[in-house]
Amino acid sequence: MAKDFFVVGGEYADTSFSNIADGLTEERYGPFTEKDAHDFWRGITAKTVDNALVRYVIRREGDQGGREWFVVGGEWADTSFGRIAPGHRLEVYGPLDRAEAMSFWRGITAKSVDNALARYDVVTGDEVEHLKTTAVG
Repeated sequence: MAKDFFVVGGEYADTSFSNIADGLTEERYGPFTEKDAHDFWRGITAKTVDNALVRYVIRREGDQGGREWFVVGGEWADTSFGRIAPGHRLEVYGPLDRAEAMSFWRGITAKSVDNALARYDVVTGDEVEHLKTTAVG
């Protein structure tokens, strides 16, 4: 079996998991077989379960995260979902891999199902930047 999987992550500055905490560097473990990477990931995440700022993911060699995905949304001004409601902010979660983004999206939409003005989408980094300029204000 090829050993082309790595476990990467560490402690992040906040729960958007977009920037490693000041003074720290991204940790990288491996290479592993896919099974060994999952076993290592389970072990390291079990040790850090009490720190909400720590996150690790499994990446394949040559895949620097692939395409980055984000979950974005919040409470919108109306059902055209073109502008965030006054007093609210565009919520951005990520970067995530596609599977993580879909899982996070399912969780956050389940919590907001009773609010007709709450909407969240899974988008790429380029789409996040576009939404930051068009949905706010």
